[in-house]
Amino acid sequence: MDTPLPLRTEFLFRIALTVGAPHAIGPSRGTELRVVPVTGGTVSGPRLTAEVLPGPAGDWLRVEPDGTTHLDVRLTLRAAGGGLVYCQYSGLRAGPPEVLARLGRGEAVAPEAYYFRTALRFETGAADLAWLNRIVAVGVGQRLPEGPVYDVYGVM
Repeated sequence: MDTPLPLRTEFLFRIALTVGAPHAIGPSRGTELRVVPVTGGTVSGPRLTAEVLPGPAGDWLRVEPDGTTHLDVRLTLRAAGGGLVYCQYSGLRAGPPEVLARLGRGEAVAPEAYYFRTALRFETGAADLAWLNRIVAVGVGQRLPEGPVYDVYGVM
């Protein structure tokens, strides 16, 4: 097979999170471990409208010495119809040191100045949302001063 198979995506929704102050765990395994509580948020788009429940929810960040950040996020969403969805994603935020330093200070930075991508999986028992159990999604992120925002695409 010489021709690669195509990769198709479909825009599903945007997740906008609000976050609390990070808990700095400290150096561990060559990285700086921080736990960031997720305090809420919204999901809005053509395939899902939901609220992000405030807890338990969080982001276990590992920050390398050069500022590259590895995300491990776990959320519970309540869909507009009432169904609950568990969302877990891992990701990577990387860029030039001066850009990452600005993000670390909470400054607004143009999203094209750094790389911020996630891979999402979902679990739900809600019959109307069962399609989420059978999809892999990718997110394109940006870190706003109030919290991260992701445009999420299903990989078809």
